[in-house]
Amino acid sequence: MTDMAPAIELKGISKAFGPVQANKDISIRVMPGTVHGIIGENGAGKSTLMSILFGFYKADAGEIFIGGQKTSIPDSQAAIAAGIGMVFQHFKLVENFTVLENVILGAEDSALLKPSLNRARKELKALADEYGLNVEVDALIQDIGVGMQQRVEILKALYRKADILILDEPTGVLTPAEADQLFRILERLKAEGKTIILITHKLREIMDTTDTVSVMRRGEMTATVKTSETSPQELAELMVGRKVLLQVDKAPAQPGANILEVKNLNVTDDKGVHRVKDVSFNVAAGEILGIAGVAGNGQSELLEVLGGYEKATGTILVNGLELDLTGAKSDGQSRRKRGIAHVPEDRQREGLIMDYSAWENTAFGYHHDEKYQRSSLFMDNNAIRQDTIEKMERFDVRPPDPKLASKNFSGGNQQKIVLAREIERNPDLLLIGQPTRGVDIGAIEFIHQQIVALRDQGKAILLVSVELEEILSLSDRVAVMFDGKIMGERLPSETNEQELGLLMAGITEMPDKPIVEAIEENLAHAGTGKELH
Repeated sequence: MTDMAPAIELKGISKAFGPVQANKDISIRVMPGTVHGIIGENGAGKSTLMSILFGFYKADAGEIFIGGQKTSIPDSQAAIAAGIGMVFQHFKLVENFTVLENVILGAEDSALLKPSLNRARKELKALADEYGLNVEVDALIQDIGVGMQQRVEILKALYRKADILILDEPTGVLTPAEADQLFRILERLKAEGKTIILITHKLREIMDTTDTVSVMRRGEMTATVKTSETSPQELAELMVGRKVLLQVDKAPAQPGANILEVKNLNVTDDKGVHRVKDVSFNVAAGEILGIAGVAGNGQSELLEVLGGYEKATGTILVNGLELDLTGAKSDGQSRRKRGIAHVPEDRQREGLIMDYSAWENTAFGYHHDEKYQRSSLFMDNNAIRQDTIEKMERFDVRPPDPKLASKNFSGGNQQKIVLAREIERNPDLLLIGQPTRGVDIGAIEFIHQQIVALRDQGKAILLVSVELEEILSLSDRVAVMFDGKIMGERLPSETNEQELGLLMAGITEMPDKPIVEAIEENLAHAGTGKELH
């Protein structure tokens, strides 16, 4: 019996962008009918390698073999012709088109659209039945949930005859139940002979889903192992080059008096949409309250109000004193004077000025501090630079160069710059949104330690994250937001991801229909004013 040819084989792939070597002599074999994981820190070269395979980039050196045949992939059309499909982290769908129209877009088989749509409708039904990818083909993309949208992306690839599917961080926007459903679909695709490449930073997903996993570090392939013969700890060490603490190490909270009290808070955006609906909660000194939820359910607006750049009605008290919510004094400067520090959800748009240096960014919002003033008119730039050097050392920012533009740091190091600026101000209340979004596993460990250390100093922390594992491991209490409301509050020790996942979809009791179906209905109806189940 002859050995089966790999579905994909890359030999000696190299790619540089100017002086940056993104991929260095990478070779990898992916066998047909398997799920092959690829993991690595930010900047390890995973996305570049997959972009070469899908024809977005052309390799400087190396060869690609598909099914044992040397194949040239100069563009994505050539990749599709070679049987490769890619489902991106951010979906490539036209929101005001139907599912059916999105699937055939760019793959119409004649100038007459109606016959193409009719043929596609029949083929989509067959594909949906075969792989368990049930969708409503006439629904508009804007009216369906993200879990359903992801199925549409998979159907798009299958409709184009893909035998190889690349999925880039596929669970980043899914509830736990939707993620479980996705992995059941992948199992079915695998059983039908499809080959799947899974890019994810979630080690548990790698362990639960893949047959083989390849680890990349600094543009090189450092290891390929059978998943059954490795562990999360070993994979983390291979990714980072040192041992990594995967679980948050923290003592039980010792909460004190309430620092933050929110009562009947309501936020309506510029388009008249009610984003936060009669929300009430509190956060005590010495505790972390985690806010869980699928992105877009009011968490961002909540942080914006607390941070001072969104209007609201209701009452917010910090240390017993009321905050102004009218916009007259609702600015970040006044919030900082009240002991509030804010690490925003989007560090690049809201936390940093990317073209400015690290030392300039560490002073933003705090440039009136006495230690930064040379006189009543001039700031002491040397004092700011020296302060930045000390912060970079304490927060392990790499490279430790205060003059380097913020855009030239990795995502993890950009986040450390923002954290250093806010945490080192000794706030009474820290607002922190998506603390480890786009951050590699080594930096995640460090950031979690800093958050817990601040809690242990008696500070109040409001944590917003879409990562349920992060919420459960960091929080002392968990509140779940859906459609602008608090659906419930739980202690991490008394709940699990399934229960929180249901609350994230607006379901407070076990539904009388399949869980995923109930979730999809609720997520699709959120914000429409329709009755939720």
